[in-house]
Amino acid sequence: MERGRASGEAGVPYERLELAMTRPDDRRPIVVGVDPDPGKRVALAWAADEAAHRRVPLRLVHADTVPTTEFRRWELPHSWQVRDRVLQEAGRHVLEAAVAFAERRQPRVRVSGLLADGNPVPVLREESRDATAVVLGSWRLSRIRELFGSESIALPVISHAHCPVVVVPEPAHPIEGPGYVVVGVDGSAPSVAAVEFAFEEAALRGAAVRALHVRHPGPLAGADADTAQREGDRLLSGTMAGPGAAHPDVEVHHEVVDGHPVTALADASAHALALVVGTRGHGGLTGMLLGSVSQGVLRQARCPVVTVPLPVTSAGGRRS
Repeated sequence: MERGRASGEAGVPYERLELAMTRPDDRRPIVVGVDPDPGKRVALAWAADEAAHRRVPLRLVHADTVPTTEFRRWELPHSWQVRDRVLQEAGRHVLEAAVAFAERRQPRVRVSGLLADGNPVPVLREESRDATAVVLGSWRLSRIRELFGSESIALPVISHAHCPVVVVPEPAHPIEGPGYVVVGVDGSAPSVAAVEFAFEEAALRGAAVRALHVRHPGPLAGADADTAQREGDRLLSGTMAGPGAAHPDVEVHHEVVDGHPVTALADASAHALALVVGTRGHGGLTGMLLGSVSQGVLRQARCPVVTVPLPVTSAGGRRS
């Protein structure tokens, strides 16, 4: 067990307590944020299964700036030193219980834990630098609470993440029929990155890829429907060609549909294994605009949503 300080974004430090449950592993882990409520385990289960599919370690992170037990403000010890010790012990209990759950679910996965006394957002952003993916839970907050409520960390983590972020809804959703991964395709660089991830995920799970290109129907859409359909088909075929060749065993379905992208993708997610969308990762308020597709599907999708950032170039910037 190791303890130390780390610097989050804008130089804000937070306390770190490493709980190494197994020996270290150099492979990029699946990182999952641990909820203090033991009843919220859907995201943790998804992350453990993903680590097993990818044969990488699983890293559990519990970070909080408020009590992790049922303390009320007037019940806290008067001494800050005693309070910190009590809260740290509570956090350790939360993390160890989560680790035990993950190890029971996937005994072959190497598991480690990080207990951080600080804001979860900078902690998870920092962890995303060396992660295969970051996994978070969601209880479907309203749009305002997503943006400004302390309960939600998904949007600010996504806006600065260095790897894909998976938001898993609670409770678990049903899956019917053959498994498939839905991916939104619009020809942009972010959607190309999303397609690559969708094929990789489908190949790992023995699933198909269902690729959707959604057109906004204009006033003259009906008169030129055939041309628009052909253009959509060409876009899908071109975008899917490279990843499809790299994963020839993955079954692919192309669909060109009319409507709003958020609504169409959310409808397609009803029984999917995951919905994958690209994100530009602007950060700040630019990356948290209310009208974006990635944020819209976080509220409406009925399956885990994967937001995939553009790959980082060697110069440290996002590929345009």
